[in-house]
Amino acid sequence: MDRVRRPLASGAPRVYGAEDGRVRPLLLINMLGLSSIHRTLRSARQVGWRRRGLIVEAAAWLLLARLALLLAPFPVIARRLGAFVPPADPRVAEVAAPTTQGQAQLAKEISWAVTRGAAHVPFKAVCLPQAMAARIMLKRRGVASAMHFGAAKGKEKALDAHAWLDAAGVKVTGYPVGPQFAEIACFV
Repeated sequence: MDRVRRPLASGAPRVYGAEDGRVRPLLLINMLGLSSIHRTLRSARQVGWRRRGLIVEAAAWLLLARLALLLAPFPVIARRLGAFVPPADPRVAEVAAPTTQGQAQLAKEISWAVTRGAAHVPFKAVCLPQAMAARIMLKRRGVASAMHFGAAKGKEKALDAHAWLDAAGVKVTGYPVGPQFAEIACFV
């Protein structure tokens, strides 16, 4: 389809379609360079209301986790995350083991929502805020989880850290974990 652009009196371009001659104003979203938001909204229409609600909830918890990490010292945050135990603690294996089919399905849905929410928030939601958000969402629904922390000798920094979450036999966030990371502690 051949298109010819001619400006409106307001300065906004019009697009004339060659085949039908109808006038179509360009989308304001494209003019402002917000096409990724437009794609997000368009794709949100393709999922059901329940999943949309999960994405919104995940985005809210990601924002709160990010703010907590910026504003509060980690020992204060750690008290809210659960019991801090070594990786060999039997509670870690117990929590990460498969449970009911319903809990596993819920863990998969929350994993999906946190991943999608992290891709669309206006800040970089890395592994720790994702694990924190997913852990809170699972806890609210009565599903136990284990948040793992690992460290590795970094290339640019002295130390690289990573966080990942398991629940009901499901790898919820932070996977795949690189082989360079040694697990140092967990929250159960």
